[in-house]
Amino acid sequence: MRVARALNVALLTLGLAAAPAAADASPSPSPDGTSAPTRAGTSFRTATEIEQGQQATASGSTGDYLYWSFPADTGQRPTVEATVKLPETHAPQTWQIDVYDGLRRRQACQYGAQTRTAAADASSVELACVLRTVRAWSEPWANDPLPGTYYIRLTATGVPTADLGLPVGSEVRVDSKDIGGSAAVDGSLAEPLVPGVATKPEEEQEKAAVLAGLEPEDGWASGWWSDRWVWTAIGGILAALAGVGGYALTRGTGRSSRVPPGA
Repeated sequence: MRVARALNVALLTLGLAAAPAAADASPSPSPDGTSAPTRAGTSFRTATEIEQGQQATASGSTGDYLYWSFPADTGQRPTVEATVKLPETHAPQTWQIDVYDGLRRRQACQYGAQTRTAAADASSVELACVLRTVRAWSEPWANDPLPGTYYIRLTATGVPTADLGLPVGSEVRVDSKDIGGSAAVDGSLAEPLVPGVATKPEEEQEKAAVLAGLEPEDGWASGWWSDRWVWTAIGGILAALAGVGGYALTRGTGRSSRVPPGA
C-alpha cells in the first residue's frame, strides 16, 4: 500500500509539473487579445478581415488569388505591404498586389513596388502600395478613396505552367499615416462603404456600418471635424492682430499743433 501511495504521489507531482510546460507551448495571443489571421480568402466575398497594424499570414499555391480586407477612415493614408515566400525551385515569377475600395474600384498606388518579378533563384519577393489619402466625401464620378472597407488581392501573373500549384507562403500588413486637416474636404458620406450597407433598411442604417465585422479603433469619423478648424481659427486671430497693428502704425499722432483749429 505504501509503495502504491508513493507512486500515486510521484505521478501527481509530475503531472502538475508538466501542466505549466504544456501551457507555455501553446501559441500566445496578440496584445489586443486576438490572434493574427493565418488564412486568406479566395474572392471579395470571402476576404479575410485584418486590423491595421496586424500582420496576417497565409499559405497558398502559385496561381491562386489571395484576398484580405481592412478598414480605412477619413484622413488616413494606408500602406499595404506583402511578402511572398517562394518555393526552392521555380521559374521567374511576377507577383502583384492590388487594392480595391468598398465599391470594388481598383485604387492607384501613389508609390511603392506594386508589381515585382522574382528571379529563378529568389526565395521571396516584397511588394508595397501606398494609397492616396482617404477623403470624407467625393464627387460620384471621381475615383477618390473613401472611408470604408478596402480589399487586398495578391496573385502571380504570367506564371509558367510548370509552376502552377507550387506552394507559397505570404505575409500581409497594413499601416496608416494620419494626414489630418491638409486633406480635409467639405461634406461627408452618410455611411462608410462597407459590405451590406446598401441592403439595410433606413431604420437600421446606424447599425449597418459594422456589417464588415471590423471598424477603426475609435469608430468611423463623422467627417465634419479636422484640425483644419484649428488652423483656420489661428489664421483669423493672426489676421485680426495684424489689422490692429497696421492701424496703430498708420493712424499718425493726430492734428499738428501748427495747424489753426478752424482750418
